[in-house]
Amino acid sequence: MRPELASPASHPAAREPITDSGPSPVLKDRDVLALTVGIVVGAGIFRTPALVAGVSSSEAMMLGAWIAGGLLSMIGALCYAELAAAYPHVGGDTYFLRRAYGLRTAFLYGWARFSVIQTGSIALLAYVFGDYTAVLLPIGPQSAMIYAVLVVIAISGANWLGVRVGATAQALLTTVEVLGLAAVIVAGLVLAPAAAAPTIPASGEGALGLVMVFVLLTYGGWNEAVYLSAEVEPRSSRIGRLMVIGLGIVTLLYVLANLAFVRALGLAGMAEHQAVAAEVMRLAFGGPGAWAISAIIAVAALTSVNATVITGARSLCALARAFPAIGWAGKWRADRGTPGNAILVQGVVALALVLAGATARDGFALAVEYTAPVFWTFLFLVGVGLFVLRMREPERPRPYRVPLYPVLPAIFCGTSLYLLYSSLAYSGTGALVGVAVLGLGGIFLCFLKPQTEEEFDR
Repeated sequence: MRPELASPASHPAAREPITDSGPSPVLKDRDVLALTVGIVVGAGIFRTPALVAGVSSSEAMMLGAWIAGGLLSMIGALCYAELAAAYPHVGGDTYFLRRAYGLRTAFLYGWARFSVIQTGSIALLAYVFGDYTAVLLPIGPQSAMIYAVLVVIAISGANWLGVRVGATAQALLTTVEVLGLAAVIVAGLVLAPAAAAPTIPASGEGALGLVMVFVLLTYGGWNEAVYLSAEVEPRSSRIGRLMVIGLGIVTLLYVLANLAFVRALGLAGMAEHQAVAAEVMRLAFGGPGAWAISAIIAVAALTSVNATVITGARSLCALARAFPAIGWAGKWRADRGTPGNAILVQGVVALALVLAGATARDGFALAVEYTAPVFWTFLFLVGVGLFVLRMREPERPRPYRVPLYPVLPAIFCGTSLYLLYSSLAYSGTGALVGVAVLGLGGIFLCFLKPQTEEEFDR
């Protein structure tokens, strides 16, 4: 037990020995790798290729965007690797923002993750799982919603039981997910007949920005591994190396998948079919292909739900530790190695979003509008924070330093700023809703009294 991680003595629950400890370095390399690959390779790769193809002027532009997306994500991972090695903490980039800008900025980001990014992703992915599982095993007119509710309860419950349960499930699900995507790649490159579709005309001068918004959204989630930086043994630069290796695997899979899609359907065919993977499997296997792709996408969604539950609860736990009014959500279950209360709160909110029904799911593009501007704003701030912390804390031990400093961090910041502009330029009312929810967090902040920054740092 580590007493320095205890919650303030004013909280009675702080005297409970199973809840006043903090995270211990118990996770292995394979756990971090499984989470990185599993959370990135989600249901998005089965949907965004159609959107990317629709705004690409050529096959070369489309494939180049997927390669560029992987490289830019790796640059971001290198920047995060330095921060994670120097500041290992259950709060991940919430903690990085605290160190660079203070508790209030960290709270706004933590609020955004809780109210917009993580719980919304859990609910959306749960519905994706429900939709495709309902095709495989229909149980009535409300099959999708029932399956979505069950998966939120089951995944939250499994992770509440212990970190090893959640990590083991992640490793198994990621293996099945990658094998499923590999099957789609083989179907498109080898088994499906080659297409001879015409090239789509250029969508305009601003098309590249929109292409990269969709591509980098599909790569989204690579930064989630930093929420495990305090739980990796030993705490060192290995977290960054694992993130880069994981992104290398993801980039290879994504480029091969899009090569398979374009070979089987052509660029125009990809734009015409929202479910490009399903169409490729139909061409390769006929009727059974539809069943197979439903199973693959269901597993992909389940994998991402599990990873999102793991990382989302840790960011909420770190946030709650900084504010006594919600401090009960920051308790750490030392006997299980989990932020138990945070998992429960996150699960309840995600369930509420699921139960809101189909009207809350207005399409994949709307989800992009809702989350992208908020996401890229804070990612840009984390990149700038790397420069701030280098200048403010030059004596801080840094087991890992990003190579080619300051060039690579500058590229990361510039890319994030460009994607923030692009997401605002191409977004509609969904972006305004996301910004409004973030503003609501600012109002809450006026009534919440934070603890000292030192208490949060523990």
